[in-house]
Amino acid sequence: MKIKKSSLIINTALILIVALVFSVSFIPGKITPIYGGESLSAYYNGNRSKPQVSLMFNVYESAETVEKIVDTLNAYGAKATFFIGGCWADDNGKTLNKIAESGHEIANHGYFHKDHKKLDYAQNKEEINLTGIVIEALCGVRPTLFAPPSGSYSTVTLTVADELNYKVVMWSKDTIDWRDANEKLVYERATNSLTNGDLILMHPKEHTLKALPNILEYIAKANLRAVTVSENLAE
Repeated sequence: MKIKKSSLIINTALILIVALVFSVSFIPGKITPIYGGESLSAYYNGNRSKPQVSLMFNVYESAETVEKIVDTLNAYGAKATFFIGGCWADDNGKTLNKIAESGHEIANHGYFHKDHKKLDYAQNKEEINLTGIVIEALCGVRPTLFAPPSGSYSTVTLTVADELNYKVVMWSKDTIDWRDANEKLVYERATNSLTNGDLILMHPKEHTLKALPNILEYIAKANLRAVTVSENLAE
């Protein structure tokens, strides 16, 4: 009886030891985040029930052109959203402050214009968060909108943006002004079938600057208002 009891104790102890070793051997060296991005999404347009549209300028270049765009917007009483690249902001604090002081919206466009769809959790977070920190340090504005460079993003990007309190913004109209240096084409792509809630993607190009007055005049004649993206997204 004593032998059986001792054997049972020993076997139980061995089972516990084996279970412990087994569980420890499968503890991962690095915990992979669980992404909840399935319920998250990007914004491709604003509020369709209100007569307003948004001009969005993705900025990684041409501080002088950016300032002229700001001057043109101000002359027409229009507001826009500037999605700023972090490395550009680092070198152009004066222009960044001019955008903010003129009442336009400053948003986040990543630090080095990377393909966010190809970035992992940590890389997405670094690109977005660092840009926000730099912008806030330079002009006192903490961005709340993020536009992924080239419109490339994943559920990981959506999750990271949500955790950092950003809305991910795409577009409903693309002027493709980065490729086609044609003032007329920029105007046509920005205004064709323009309707409530449209988000119009642009860049600080000379031909875009030249097309801008005509675009703003078209918006006014269509009884639409040019507002920031945040205002456009509001219910």
